[in-house]
Amino acid sequence: MAALLDSLSTGFSGDGARRAALDAALRDGLPHARSEAWKYTSLRTLERRGFSPAALPHAPVDPALVAGIPAPRLVFTNGRYDAALSDRSGLPDGARLLTMAEALADPDPRESNVLARSYERADEVFARLNAALADDGAVLRVAEDVTVDAPVHLVFIGLPVEGDLAWHSRHLLELRRNASATVVEHHIAGGEHAHLGNAIAHVHLAAGATLRHARVQEESARASLFTRTDAVLARESSYRRLDLELGAALSRHELNVRLEGDRAELVANGVLLASGRRHLDTRLGIEHIARDTRCELGWRGMAAGRGRAVFHGGIEIREGADGTDARLSNKNLLLSDTAEIDTQPVLVIHADEVTAAHGATVGELDADAMFYLRTRGLPEPEARALLTAAFVREPLLSVVETPAMREMLEARLDRAISGQALV
Repeated sequence: MAALLDSLSTGFSGDGARRAALDAALRDGLPHARSEAWKYTSLRTLERRGFSPAALPHAPVDPALVAGIPAPRLVFTNGRYDAALSDRSGLPDGARLLTMAEALADPDPRESNVLARSYERADEVFARLNAALADDGAVLRVAEDVTVDAPVHLVFIGLPVEGDLAWHSRHLLELRRNASATVVEHHIAGGEHAHLGNAIAHVHLAAGATLRHARVQEESARASLFTRTDAVLARESSYRRLDLELGAALSRHELNVRLEGDRAELVANGVLLASGRRHLDTRLGIEHIARDTRCELGWRGMAAGRGRAVFHGGIEIREGADGTDARLSNKNLLLSDTAEIDTQPVLVIHADEVTAAHGATVGELDADAMFYLRTRGLPEPEARALLTAAFVREPLLSVVETPAMREMLEARLDRAISGQALV
């Protein structure tokens, strides 16, 4: 057995479905290059490492880390809820923000059914581990016709402690009919560490609901992070999201969206900034099931140094999903000879009367634009930063509607670009 799996299973005492999920993960082991879903992301280094389970009390946290993040917010440090840094004020009647542990303590079985899902494929090893080991996370429930005006912030901080820790979190964002909300995920390094985070978020949008969802990953340069979002969209619902992958040594995010109701809409954009030796992997699985659904996906990737960016954009239009409009664009910049970008756009159509397009490109910075900026007196590093910022801002501006949020996300992106060696 791999040292990783052995360490994660140590001390497990669950039963039933959780025991079955762990047994399945241990039986099938970690996927390797022969698994198509992991072809470009090796786990060989990670599988030799061991981790201790995260536990309270956690290390002290500098309040300045969250000083600029307004309420309502839930804060988790090394996978554990931090009540001192959290602030749930500002929510309207009909909106509930809970920890998963609080939801599980509710006697109503509907509160805990989010943990009941099973994962059948052998390559879903981290989802299986999450099903077995997750014991906390964030839960946002918004009632019918309720609008949450203030963005809800979910903050996950990795803190240096003695030894390397692993935590497993499960989150739920549930909006009832015609509800509306904005959620911002922050994955922040509270210092240099080499922990492992494993999280799954379930997104359930009822008919007419609207969710705006931004995720900013700025973890430690030695951290490993595996995150997965599973979303289900009902009739005329709208899901708009932005993912900024700016940190961690190894980060993989899977975004799976099922458009199950007629005229459901998904607009999802993202940025992968792989510099140094960073390995960033994003995998999309979009299923159009109902009629007249729409998805618009725009991802930008950059790789510098010995970094590697991996992107898989999968769209499937099921039989009967007539009227679907599906578009995917993945554009990438290769900024050094030792960096690598792997991109796989996949479009599978089983329906008639659809509009669909997908494409991917890998190129370098425009030499003429660089020359123009240099002739205007800009040093080469500043010219490169200016051009790369313009390259990645295009998808950001198209999906973020709130000026204050757009300003915050642009600042995070600009800081990441200027603070990393894009050569």
